[in-house]
Amino acid sequence: MPGTSTSDELLSLAVRIARDAAATARRMRAEAITDVQTKSTDTDVVTAADRAVERQVVEALRAERPGDSVLGEEYGDSAEPVAGAVRWILDPIDGTVNYLYGLPSWAVSLAAEVDGAVVAGVVHNAATGEEWTATLGGGAWRVVAETGRARRLSGSVRTELGQALVGTGFGYDAARRAHQGAVVAGLITRVRDIRRIGAASVDLCMAAEGMLDAYFEKGLNPWDHAAGGLVATEAGLLVSGLAGAPAGPEMLIAAPPALWGPLHDALSDLDAAGGP
Repeated sequence: MPGTSTSDELLSLAVRIARDAAATARRMRAEAITDVQTKSTDTDVVTAADRAVERQVVEALRAERPGDSVLGEEYGDSAEPVAGAVRWILDPIDGTVNYLYGLPSWAVSLAAEVDGAVVAGVVHNAATGEEWTATLGGGAWRVVAETGRARRLSGSVRTELGQALVGTGFGYDAARRAHQGAVVAGLITRVRDIRRIGAASVDLCMAAEGMLDAYFEKGLNPWDHAAGGLVATEAGLLVSGLAGAPAGPEMLIAAPPALWGPLHDALSDLDAAGGP
């Protein structure tokens, strides 16, 4: 496949590789995790699965596109991408705690980026078979597992923050959790309710589909939101940080235009991007 492949061609490759990776993750979990109480063993299994899935994806990408670079959670290139070249951004298992406990929300997230812009992405919920895809300028789609048909996404039609179901997530550092908890305590009286699904890529896709009205989180890495962020954007959501900043580690907000401003202002009031 040439380096000048279209976004559709990059997406087709990403979907195929993500589906194979999801099958590997499911198999490893079924074969290795039998007792969630033995935390050390289970943690080792999750770590092994993360690494095995990432190696599989990196090897598959390099076999077909040896000139591309890969940014992944476990492995991958740390050098800056070459101008005009494709860089793949990978989360091999987004939602590893869900994976560990058998909760049905963990995904393989794979995106293709060119010159800093994500041009294609897929989020494959390996636990359910749900799959969301997008290309830059080509819309966002959900593939229905039961039929294999694709449905175009357009986000929530909600217009009032007080009626919005808002997703979020929490970091693992205790001090950060304390700050995030205070933000949620301040926000929960201003919205319909709050959900914590446990996988940022899936959260973003649920917002793109309207299963959540909006989503925000502090502390996300590029692999957490590259593919899901494109899906949300192509579904018509605004995806950014606070005060004109791009989405990044300090904050990511994804919401339809009618909700984005009120949610942004509420999060600013609550200093959601502050803390450790």
